[in-house]
Amino acid sequence: MMLQIYNTLTRNKEVFKPITPGRVGMYVCGPTVYGDPHLGHARPAITFDILFRLLQHLGYKVRYVRNITDVGHLEHDADDGEDKIAKKARLEQLEPMEVAQYYTNRYHKAMDALGVLPPSIEPHASGHIIEQEQLVKQILDNGYAYEVDGSVYFDVEKYDRDHGYGRLSGRSLENTRDASRDNLDGVGEKRNQADFALWKLARPEHIMRWPSPWGDGFPGWHCECTAMGRKYLGEQFDIHGGGMDLVFPHHECEIAQAIASCGKAPARYWMHNNMITIAGQKMGKSLGNFITLEQFFTGDHALLSRAYAPMVIRFFILQAHYRGTVDFSDDALQAAEKALERLTDGWRRLQELQPDDTSTVDVADYTALCLDALCDDLNTPVAIAHLFDACRVINQANDGTITLNTGAIDSLKSTFTTVAFGLLGLRDSAAGDSAVNLEPYRKAVDLLLTMRAEAKAARDWTTSDRIRDALAQAGFDVKDTKNGFEWTVR
Repeated sequence: MMLQIYNTLTRNKEVFKPITPGRVGMYVCGPTVYGDPHLGHARPAITFDILFRLLQHLGYKVRYVRNITDVGHLEHDADDGEDKIAKKARLEQLEPMEVAQYYTNRYHKAMDALGVLPPSIEPHASGHIIEQEQLVKQILDNGYAYEVDGSVYFDVEKYDRDHGYGRLSGRSLENTRDASRDNLDGVGEKRNQADFALWKLARPEHIMRWPSPWGDGFPGWHCECTAMGRKYLGEQFDIHGGGMDLVFPHHECEIAQAIASCGKAPARYWMHNNMITIAGQKMGKSLGNFITLEQFFTGDHALLSRAYAPMVIRFFILQAHYRGTVDFSDDALQAAEKALERLTDGWRRLQELQPDDTSTVDVADYTALCLDALCDDLNTPVAIAHLFDACRVINQANDGTITLNTGAIDSLKSTFTTVAFGLLGLRDSAAGDSAVNLEPYRKAVDLLLTMRAEAKAARDWTTSDRIRDALAQAGFDVKDTKNGFEWTVR
């Protein structure tokens, strides 16, 4: 099956061809661990989790590297301000690595709840200082960097003359100068406003520092991904991913560093998920308009009417194509919750269907249809639409409108296990993932509904209606079927 992905570098959808047949190297930018993970962190994690699962399903052996940024990311996302983790440590009177470890643990816990598979390798920036220093030395030796009083800066103007800067973002050097002039302070020691730090001299009050040929300091933010991607995936690998907000400056600078140091761009395919927005504005820690994943799971936020199960959050994100924006609202989450319930209800009903091997009803190959959609640049909305079509067939069989033979039922089961629970990573146990565990109530509700069925058989409509109304008042929706009854919780 042919996989096509949209390459930000070429601005085209391309057939994916790995450098080494049968093997894929993929690097995705992970979190800067100075605060709790929020919905904006969930989107790239889930997007590239889908790609990881799909590549493995297609038979590739995948080395998936997702980093942890625990040093070098300054508060203004450039070369100005305090290190984000060091600032948090200073304010809370903790060691910087204590802050980093705490929020790394929180990130892992949230990703596990969302069903995100762990990467093959998860390197930390602070554990690869030597590799970053070596990268800076290579760039200096090749004439694309300069040292000023213990700091080292990338010479963007020289690089632009030789190789062309801005190939990923489409920004010209002049546009970059203008943006830098508007947004940066304290750039007097640079030769050019667009130059960026490869190594920064640590001031006396700076907590995080390492020895280097240029003096005690710390690496620039962009260095870590170039150095760690090269260490674990080679000078050139297949896929580099991340959020669209990283196209410039982070990924643009990665490309420049890689070419300046070894003559090769780091990745052949660049993939970027779009943003989560709230009231039309990007959701993020730096803007202060974020909702943490823990708040979604507990409902403890003014914009949330109640708690939402992690699988609802995952499904909410998958309902949109990864390159489109997703605007958060409580109403949208409630709609996603109801849609996910329709899928899980379909799966549950499928388990109870009895085959009729005289049936000649044709069932589409929904597994193949879903795979076609996912191989078309991870089109999860279309894949989900096919799953709902499969649920429509299941519901018809459940209502007695049609009958299905053993092959049809097995095909539908395969679609759910392969696509819904495998490739899309949705969990098949609502009780294990829901804010409300239904198991303590199941036997009691089933007993009441059995008594109601007996009352109906005896034409005792008063008792039958009384049981139905009492359950409805308690929040249980009851539906009579040809096989008896079924119920759900509102």
